[in-house]
Amino acid sequence: MKKVVIVFGLISGAVSSALMFLTLPLLNNGTVNFKNGEVIGYTAIFLSFLLVFFGIRSYRENAGGTITFGRAFSVGILITLISCVFYVASWEILYYNFMPDFVDKCAAQEINAMREKGATEAAIVAKKKQMETLKALYDNPLTNAAVTMIEPFPVGLLMTLVSAAILRKRTPLPTPGVAQAF
Repeated sequence: MKKVVIVFGLISGAVSSALMFLTLPLLNNGTVNFKNGEVIGYTAIFLSFLLVFFGIRSYRENAGGTITFGRAFSVGILITLISCVFYVASWEILYYNFMPDFVDKCAAQEINAMREKGATEAAIVAKKKQMETLKALYDNPLTNAAVTMIEPFPVGLLMTLVSAAILRKRTPLPTPGVAQAF
């Protein structure tokens, strides 16, 4: 199990990190904004977590073609955790080295959207306070990492549950062309 988890976890993490770094130039030149950036980000997360399915399947095939839901879940969640660590590490590098003004830009965009929709000044002040709190959280590396871990983990957990349910197999399939004794 260890080899499969490490190999597929590292591949999933590398995909996650690569996709995150590849979107940075698009964010900086304005092609990706905060509205469509969320869709692009979660799509990248989903793509990286496809490796959970393939990792569980690989483990099952190497284990004689059988796997319980519990064992499949264990393999999948470990792959997910490794991938999430890559995601968090990549975000920490991006945030502190390339996008230290990320929260400020996000706040400005949200406040402008509120003004366009005719929000009251009290609502705008409340949003500014909320964004200041978020900025304080993001400026602390530990809380930044914790908040960032919350983004990919639920997707990985869901992918693990679905994959474990689909791939569980208690008895191996009969080999074609071989007579079965009853």
